[in-house]
Amino acid sequence: MARELKARSWLFVPGDSERKLAKAAGAGADAVIVDLEDAVAPEAKPAARALAHEWLQGGSAGRWVRINALDTPWWRDDLAAVMPAAPAGIMLPKAAGPGQLRLLSAELDALEQRHAIPPGATRILPLVSETPAAAISIPAYAGDSLQRLAGLTWGAEDLSAAIGATRKRTPAGEWADAFRFVRAQVLLTAHACGVAAVDTLHADFRDGAGLQRIAAESRADGFHGMLAIHPDQVPIINAAFAPSEAELAEARAIVELFAANPGAGALSLDGRMVDQPHLAQAKRLLER
Repeated sequence: MARELKARSWLFVPGDSERKLAKAAGAGADAVIVDLEDAVAPEAKPAARALAHEWLQGGSAGRWVRINALDTPWWRDDLAAVMPAAPAGIMLPKAAGPGQLRLLSAELDALEQRHAIPPGATRILPLVSETPAAAISIPAYAGDSLQRLAGLTWGAEDLSAAIGATRKRTPAGEWADAFRFVRAQVLLTAHACGVAAVDTLHADFRDGAGLQRIAAESRADGFHGMLAIHPDQVPIINAAFAPSEAELAEARAIVELFAANPGAGALSLDGRMVDQPHLAQAKRLLER
């Protein structure tokens, strides 16, 4: 997965809060996303853009910006404000398909050239589930060549409102059918594209135990990371997506076993069979 980002936690920070932005760098998140979209009222957007630009200048590694959707009058102003500070990437909300990513990429081409940023350095992470039309077209990303694509992620709130759903999870705590369908498509399509699969956020930031369970399930399902809306969620997510010492030891043992037996298709390790899929998974784990 040459284009996959090795980020576990993606922390949203409101773009109009100087206090929260100042604290974000110490939260321990692998990626911090300054939010110019839902977290900022229309009248506050100009001030938020200026604040975001200043914050990005403190170091753009791992610093992202969520701009406004491409069907709003604000997104080009967002880019004009933040691109001189060379953010690591742009999160695109309400992404309607690969065509919108190509439009955004063309804008980034011009802005990178204008501001002496290396071509293609600015990555894109789209939120691909926020309308019904977008949600049923997620596999289209796998059939497109989008060099800036860093990953795929999704959200439940906008989609819930769009379809009139009065619940997102069942009484047992599992995703309801529509949301489970979207989540599975994001996971599989991201892997098909060779990019990061980033799971949606856990809205109750006071529920640490629930987040711990959900994040562990997310990693077990094959996601690479998870969105966060509060600094307290970051260490829980980081821990859930970090391999344990036992997992690392087993992965090393599998790699060493096959290295000592070149050409073998299947081998025995501690009384169980391991084959090429186990080897590939072990290598991926050690790379991450």
